[in-house]
Amino acid sequence: MPRARVPSSPPPAERVLQGLEGDQAREAIELHLLLEAIFLRYGHDFRSYARGSVRRRVWKRIEEEKLGSISQLQDRVLHDPGTFERLLRDLSINVTAMFRDPSFFLAFRQKVLPMLRTYPFIRIWHAGCSTGEEVYAMAILLKEEGLYDRARIYATDMNDTVLQRAKQGIYPLSRMQEYTQNYLKAGGRRAFSEYYTARYDAAIFDGGLGQNVLFTQHNLASDRSFSEFNVVVCRNVMIYFDPNLRERALGLFHESLATFGVLALGRKETLRFTDHEASFDVLDERERIYRKVAA
Repeated sequence: MPRARVPSSPPPAERVLQGLEGDQAREAIELHLLLEAIFLRYGHDFRSYARGSVRRRVWKRIEEEKLGSISQLQDRVLHDPGTFERLLRDLSINVTAMFRDPSFFLAFRQKVLPMLRTYPFIRIWHAGCSTGEEVYAMAILLKEEGLYDRARIYATDMNDTVLQRAKQGIYPLSRMQEYTQNYLKAGGRRAFSEYYTARYDAAIFDGGLGQNVLFTQHNLASDRSFSEFNVVVCRNVMIYFDPNLRERALGLFHESLATFGVLALGRKETLRFTDHEASFDVLDERERIYRKVAA
């Protein structure tokens, strides 16, 4: 995949310090410098992520590393890639589940898959896929609708560690009861246990589900579009972005979608009041499913 980097526009220094004094201002400077250092040293761009969320996750890592300040963490991150990998796990949001929000998958089955059935080949981009549970859920949906063999899913995340876990398709057996309930609510048509093999405390999913899936790195903050797609799924990722980065990501999705392509966002995300609202029709307002109608 092309890895050309286009830096997002980080908040200017005066905006970082706006309304802050004393200790709060010093901490804001430290956080600003840490994010700049991460971008320059490792190429991961968190400069336009929502500062409140980033701050909480940075302090969690400071406590875990038994350090006393953001500046001390910056020094450790710059000189120890292992510390950066641990911080990256904190900063990249990896909260997911199979058939998460079952009503979304039910709406996708009912309103989107009939449209995809008319295409000779289907290209789906799952951006911010984390450890892959929702990717395998989408693969199951396509299998049950007889569309998997003519589909290709590009599952991307900025964190290579979670991508390696996703490629394995192995998840805790303890979560299968929850996932089974989600699957049934999403309109599942088989016994969910048919899709995995239980071994000790793990559920190993059928390798055939990953046959048409390509897991690879991509950073929404800095990488370009890399193909044209019929569907882009990016759920519960942009809630951690500031407004400028959200607009950048939406521009990337708009550019990547073919005309009449489908964009699926998370429940707390919307196209309303964005630069791209007029370019999409609403297929399902509650589930945040949209169709591109304008170039």
